[in-house]
Amino acid sequence: MSTVAVHSLWTTAADPIAKIDAPKIEYGQLSPTLIVIGAAIIGVLVEAFVPRKSRYYVQVFVSAVALAAAFAAVVALAAGGYGTTKAHIAAMGAIAVDGPALFLQGTILLAGLLGVFTFAERRLDPAAHGNRVDSFAAQAASVPGSDSEKAAVKAGFTTTEVFPLLLFAVGGMLIFPAANDLLTLFIALEVFSLPLYLLCAVARRKRLLSQEAAVKYFLLGAFASAFTLFGIALLYGYAGSVSYATISQVVDGTIQNVDPALADTMGNDALLLIGVAMVVMGLLFKVGAVPFHMWTPDVYQGAPTPVTGFMAAATKVAAFGALLRLLYVVLPGLRWDWRPVMMAVAVVTMLGGAIVAITQTDIKRLLAYSSIAHAGFILAGVIATSPDGVSSVLFYLGAYSFVTIGAFAVVTLVRDAGGEATHLSKWAGLGRRSPLVAAVFAVFLLAFAGIPLTSGFAGKFAVFKAAAEGGAGALVVVGVISSAIAAFFYIRVIVLMFFSEPRPDGPTVAVPSPLTMTAIGVGVAVTLVLGVAPQYFLDLAGQAGVFVR
Repeated sequence: MSTVAVHSLWTTAADPIAKIDAPKIEYGQLSPTLIVIGAAIIGVLVEAFVPRKSRYYVQVFVSAVALAAAFAAVVALAAGGYGTTKAHIAAMGAIAVDGPALFLQGTILLAGLLGVFTFAERRLDPAAHGNRVDSFAAQAASVPGSDSEKAAVKAGFTTTEVFPLLLFAVGGMLIFPAANDLLTLFIALEVFSLPLYLLCAVARRKRLLSQEAAVKYFLLGAFASAFTLFGIALLYGYAGSVSYATISQVVDGTIQNVDPALADTMGNDALLLIGVAMVVMGLLFKVGAVPFHMWTPDVYQGAPTPVTGFMAAATKVAAFGALLRLLYVVLPGLRWDWRPVMMAVAVVTMLGGAIVAITQTDIKRLLAYSSIAHAGFILAGVIATSPDGVSSVLFYLGAYSFVTIGAFAVVTLVRDAGGEATHLSKWAGLGRRSPLVAAVFAVFLLAFAGIPLTSGFAGKFAVFKAAAEGGAGALVVVGVISSAIAAFFYIRVIVLMFFSEPRPDGPTVAVPSPLTMTAIGVGVAVTLVLGVAPQYFLDLAGQAGVFVR
């Protein structure tokens, strides 16, 4: 009897009517991300199977080739019209392939490539026990100062796992601004955050400071992720879906067929407002906007400087891309609710970053507060809620990321016996001791300050113009005042480098390998080209500034 029952159950279960559709994935359009994630997995296998002596060369080669290939794939997709006429939603509604996504992905890949060059630098520190050393701990698992760490240094070990970690982070960042539903957004957030927490902890010098920075970043990042997840749950309760399109329709009131089970909670504005606030809070944390900026100075100071440069550039690009898509695609119907809040955040971020930066005595902390102020300037473009707003933010992010990586690459060159000399007093007279390095750093500082003929001026001008046309004139006034305050501490550093006497026990400037020279050279070139002739790139950002809905 029982066998018959089981058999009949089995036949009904295997009924051909309830067929599950196979997922339809457009591999070609997702190729940039797939290339990077594939290379990251190869990097993990390299760690397992390639002899220790050759790992560094293999990892640098794999990482650089993968990022270059992924960038070529982005360019090919853009040339094929996927940024404009063929823009659509791929991967069964999970990922948008459109202008902003491709533009931001290209920027992230180039930032990642320059990041690989700075990670691979091995000529700055004097050789230890006949082995060249990089910025990363010899053996990340050993306790700082322990015998096992000394043995690892003596044996010439290097932490080459940083390259696959960087690739995983880049893979998550590529999906983040292109995510078209809240679940994909959250998974991408975790995929790029977890490698960054690890990368912050593996500095060769000042390891305890580095580990402290990583723990702070991890704990605060976990908080922010929890807020984001809770917000996603509330938005799901509000709209009955995690898809951007459906949530947008429910917000606008244009949705047609409603599931009766969800009809009671749908349209409950409390769920919508609290959910949006929590998701946006998580994104503002990643961007480093006040009051979610507390982690920024500590993490920037404690992390290995190549990691700081990569993280400062690429995370901002990815997080602002996700924020733009959320506000412009999902919540245009809620504009009157989120605009005043974002304006307030932008004002306190611009002023807070600029004013606190004046008091800093460490160059990495100074750049951290400067990056907080820049988050405020970029938010001015986000608030414009116009096509010009999107394109100005894209342009600013592209310009800013190269300046940032270049500036942190210069910071790695100024060294004394204890490693990098980041205290500002040690930079006194650097212009006389090493005029070229000081001049390059001055170019980056002037770009941060937004002085004409640098990319910073073109970016700020575009963002403020979009904000003014979008009716946020008061914000532009605050932005200009903040820029003036910020210019004070940038120019103070330039005066310190060129117009004060060098100290006899001052730091030396290390001669880097061609890798770091390339990163700094590209940074200077992009800064000047975007400053002198920005129009082509502004047009490019303008063409890329339309979201697919």
